[in-house]
Amino acid sequence: MSDAQNQPVFSIEKLFVKDVSLEIPNAPQVFLEREAPSVDVQLHHNSTQVEDGVYQTVLTVTVTAKVKDKTLFLVEVGQAGVFVVRNIPATELDPLLGIACPNILFPYAREVIGDLTTRAGFPPVVLNPVNFEAIYAQSMQQQPQSEPLIITPTVQ
Repeated sequence: MSDAQNQPVFSIEKLFVKDVSLEIPNAPQVFLEREAPSVDVQLHHNSTQVEDGVYQTVLTVTVTAKVKDKTLFLVEVGQAGVFVVRNIPATELDPLLGIACPNILFPYAREVIGDLTTRAGFPPVVLNPVNFEAIYAQSMQQQPQSEPLIITPTVQ
């Protein structure tokens, strides 16, 4: 085997929206609401091996906006990517899939969330940047982690 065949490889094969959902359960009354909503954002990501050296990572972002106990909207996006990962040491594979892949997917999920909330008749939800390295480090300390991460967005 030549040296070129042993070089580490990390590349994006495909980025796509795997799942999307938008619910406005209390429309049209919610459009008359004048009170600022509370917005809850949850993130979850999962990576699976598709074939040798090929992985799929899905970053799921769920945004729920409520006024008191009334849901204004709930939007969920599963932004996915297929990544080629070869000649990466086993000790570096998990951090690569848990940090680099979600970092790549997040801006796309963020754009879909903003677009969907605008198309639904609400101000766009603009998600704040997320530090997936810190999330990964926290999850390694709390293994196994079953709770999704909750972050605070900026609503404009």
